[in-house]
Amino acid sequence: MPKLSVYVPDELAAAVRETQVPVSAVCQAALERAVREVTAARGADDVPPADDTAPAVGLFGRFTPRARQAVALSQTIAQGIPHNYIGTEHVLLGVLDQGDNVATRALLQMDVAPDDLRAELRASLGPPADETPAGHIPFTPRAKRALELTAKEALTLGHSYIGCEHLLLGILAMEEGLASQVLRRMGVETRTTRMAVIGILTRRPPLGPPEAAPPEPAPGVEEALARILDRIEAIEKRLDS
Repeated sequence: MPKLSVYVPDELAAAVRETQVPVSAVCQAALERAVREVTAARGADDVPPADDTAPAVGLFGRFTPRARQAVALSQTIAQGIPHNYIGTEHVLLGVLDQGDNVATRALLQMDVAPDDLRAELRASLGPPADETPAGHIPFTPRAKRALELTAKEALTLGHSYIGCEHLLLGILAMEEGLASQVLRRMGVETRTTRMAVIGILTRRPPLGPPEAAPPEPAPGVEEALARILDRIEAIEKRLDS
């Protein structure tokens, strides 16, 4: 049986030894889940149902209601242009049009107005198709890759769900995609986006129209977030090597 090396922080390794957690079994279960998630993303075809009561299977079964709405909106947007494909640009437009989510909060925190980003995306869209597509519209290979990276982002952050914030990070990580190129033109980078997302999730403000400015983070929070991001990036480098 092949052997895989797993690197963890010193304090976690000490805690594992003290509690005698079955590392092999836990790692195997986590890896099996990760493989299922990434494989499901690669095979994604139909958009998930926007209706919260309708069952979603495979990768979309772990999407939050807002993330499902965002991906469902991407098909509506593609039909309205019309385009006969769903690219990363349509998925990001779906996230923006959904509106009430952590991704749009993170963008605002980075001084990127969703309306400005929407306008830049629409100005960068490809030419419309000759006919309005009916029924199922397929994801492009780059959009599928972005969904795969979305699943990886959720797993990397230790989240058991996939939200609009993971969609934003996955789209941004798919550098060949049109949406990522537009985001980077507007100054949006992976590290600062991750920091904004983690900060918002740590503070957990209620979703909805903001009535007041978000509270200032407690002393030491920014330093802790920077250490977390350094560890995430170190893990990614090991996985890519």
